[in-house]
Amino acid sequence: MANPYRGGIRTRMRLATRETSLSANGQSLRVKEVRRLTKTGHQTAVISTGRRLLTPVIAGRMFARWCQENFFAYMMQHYDIDGLVQYGAQEVSGTAEVVNPAWRKLDKAVKQTQLGIRKLQAQRGALSESGEEGADIHKKAELLEPIQEVQALLEQHRAGRKQVKRKVTVESLPEEQRPTPLLPLNKMLADTVKMIAYRVETALVAMLIPHLKKEEEARALVRELLVSTADIAPDPAANTLTVRIHRMACPAHDKAISSLLDALTKMEFCHPETGAKMVYTLA
Repeated sequence: MANPYRGGIRTRMRLATRETSLSANGQSLRVKEVRRLTKTGHQTAVISTGRRLLTPVIAGRMFARWCQENFFAYMMQHYDIDGLVQYGAQEVSGTAEVVNPAWRKLDKAVKQTQLGIRKLQAQRGALSESGEEGADIHKKAELLEPIQEVQALLEQHRAGRKQVKRKVTVESLPEEQRPTPLLPLNKMLADTVKMIAYRVETALVAMLIPHLKKEEEARALVRELLVSTADIAPDPAANTLTVRIHRMACPAHDKAISSLLDALTKMEFCHPETGAKMVYTLA
């Protein structure tokens, strides 16, 4: 499993694996299916064509992808990584291919219809688990007609999607449907700075974990630390620059921050311009 902290972590998972085949249009593909059983009884599956990979490796990569998704969710919430940094758009070549808006609309309809079928089938499955057998037959019969109607609608959407090209050139689209990408350079620079700031935050969290145990509490404390007030006291004679952080909201946090500041001081960072040794302390 992906881990941002030095030294990594260990975790235990209940895993099962089997090889199966995926078939379509008269062809089949052998794949490896790995399932994880959670404490609540829920199963999470991942399908991989890397049949030679070990089961723990596949499971680890699956959760590493989830860590990436959690990363971007965190960055959007606390670093505004999806926010605009400038107005303006760049031109797109008329010969460039993009997803056809008409195909995307039909594809969305197919997925929504599939979801409707699964919900109705789940209702029928729930009836099978109840004890009143006579009532179940009547209710199942009532659900059968709407299921058949939705299945017919699904086939119509699929047929319509097949008749529409998935990708088309930009110049073939109406003016109002043509994409207008935002200017990328400034945003790429801003996002890079934000990701570097996140790595700094994560490094500080790793240093706080032994004192607070919970990652969520450590991250919240680091965010509070980075926006807290401080006094800066230069000492030219000793060639030091002391940063006195004002105290936190509770003694436990004061103790954790004090240990963090001591560790940072021992790293002997120097000011990039004056070369003065950085000293961190709690006021």
